[in-house]
Amino acid sequence: MEKTEYFTTRWALLLAALGMAIGTGNIWRFPRIAAQNGGAVFLIPWIIFLFLWSIPLLITELTIGKSMRLGPVGAFGKLIGKRYTWMGGFVGFCTMAIMFYYSVVMGWCVKYFIASLSGELVNISGMDYWNYFTNTRFQPILFHFISITIGALIIYRGVVRGIEKTNKFLIPSLLVLIIIGVIRALTLPNALKGLNFFFNPEWSRLFDHKVWLDALTQSAWSTGAGWGLLLTYGVYLKKREDIVLNSFITGLGNNSASLLVGLMIFPAVFALAPQLGLIPKEVLEYTGPANTGLAFIWIPGLFAKFPGGSIFTAIFFLALSFAALSSLLAMIEMVTRILMDMGVSRHRAIIMVWVTAFVLGIPSAISLGFFGNQDWAWGVGLMVSGFFFALAVIIYGAKNFREQLVNQIGNDINIGKWYEYLIKYIVPLEFIVLIIWWFWQSIGWSKEPESLPWWHPFGAGSLGTCIFQWAIVIILFIILNRTISNRIFSIEK
Repeated sequence: MEKTEYFTTRWALLLAALGMAIGTGNIWRFPRIAAQNGGAVFLIPWIIFLFLWSIPLLITELTIGKSMRLGPVGAFGKLIGKRYTWMGGFVGFCTMAIMFYYSVVMGWCVKYFIASLSGELVNISGMDYWNYFTNTRFQPILFHFISITIGALIIYRGVVRGIEKTNKFLIPSLLVLIIIGVIRALTLPNALKGLNFFFNPEWSRLFDHKVWLDALTQSAWSTGAGWGLLLTYGVYLKKREDIVLNSFITGLGNNSASLLVGLMIFPAVFALAPQLGLIPKEVLEYTGPANTGLAFIWIPGLFAKFPGGSIFTAIFFLALSFAALSSLLAMIEMVTRILMDMGVSRHRAIIMVWVTAFVLGIPSAISLGFFGNQDWAWGVGLMVSGFFFALAVIIYGAKNFREQLVNQIGNDINIGKWYEYLIKYIVPLEFIVLIIWWFWQSIGWSKEPESLPWWHPFGAGSLGTCIFQWAIVIILFIILNRTISNRIFSIEK
């Protein structure tokens, strides 16, 4: 087994953790979901769920990673018994499946950044350019290859020289780019209308159950809670490094980044959309193909409407590229860590991950239908992953987990019994309510005439496709459970 590297300082860990959490979902998903759910009123449940779902799971992940010193697959087996290794397998596969198409998304961001610098986005319809880009097929594959190669080369260098040094550049740079965008957006005429929408609550929407459920999904997806990514970074924590404080900073830092993005996007859209004869709220809510609406369809056209707009567009897509890369790095490292736990060297493991991710990402690069199917199936699957983390703590014993593993020497902050109640009762309850909601939404969506039946295993957004794909993965890992666990724990000895 290779010698384990460790993050050199707390700041190095925090920047890596923030890089994991802050991704493209903060920049183009958050404004759209907030707009669909009443703007400011959405922020209330969104912040509540940060503390009722995301932070407890982040604490859980970081604790397991630091204590078990294994990736998700081995960590579950070591924590609660080898027979539960399959649960860690599902967590790892779920995030790996997202990695395949997330690299494609980063490729889009890189392509649009280059296009904004070259002037390709000037005086062209956002939808026309998007169709031109995606219909070439070669270009999405090329930029997917570029993205996964950049990520693989960084991970190849290891934790300190790769992940740590890269995030020390990416995260401060991302923050600077977003702040520049905020300043420019707030100086636009009528920008105040966007701020009013963002911070003036429609109190009646607070009693809409959809607002609360969407707030939970956004918090879970945006912070990375339940993905197994912070668990992986936890493997590289020094013995006396704090768990609780780092988890809180990661969650709060992620939400702060989303709020900053809101201060950039809402004023810009409300100031510029009317110049194109568009309704700002509809622009923000527009989904577009593969959830590309705001970022890839409208932003280029909107930003072109004011002096220096091309520069602002370039800044926006550079920020989006940085956000995508920092999250992609965590995904690549997680899969690499799993292979390393099974005795594969880092250099060999990253080559395996690089080749596999490129090949299995190609279907999403050339087919938005396949992309949408994977985004749906494994995006909802993250809720299952989060539940598995809570279940692992329950099996281990929530009290013992808190007292023996979370509250360790070196913590600046220790947690009380409230953590036990959240993990034992609140998180499982949230999962049950959330999964029922997603299933109901899937069935309802599939009732549209042009859609496949809700039970169809290959429907883009059907209930059947989730159950079908989850079942295959779970059954496969249950069958291979003993083989995988024996391999990991024989290497660890």
